[in-house]
Amino acid sequence: MNKSAYDIIIKPVITEASNEDMQNRKYTFKVATDANKVEIKNAVEKIFGVKVDKVTTISVKGKEKRMGYNSGKTAAWKKAIVKLAPESKTIEFFDSLM
Repeated sequence: MNKSAYDIIIKPVITEASNEDMQNRKYTFKVATDANKVEIKNAVEKIFGVKVDKVTTISVKGKEKRMGYNSGKTAAWKKAIVKLAPESKTIEFFDSLM
């Protein structure tokens, strides 16, 4: 099945740590769990029009959660940290956050 770039990149991850990484041209995204590094690189380049240097992926496990007697688990998800090439422009969406 052919996935579009918007199926691979789900949403940006905005935390204190990811904001600090933006100074080093690293941007963090929540991505599809079955996406590989090549697909993530192509999707970011297509959506934002930038040149990607490196992609690092992390599989985040779900956490145990309880609401009184009921217990459950949050969904597992995949995080991608994308490092842009030095000659590439920045991602404008994140510029307003810095």
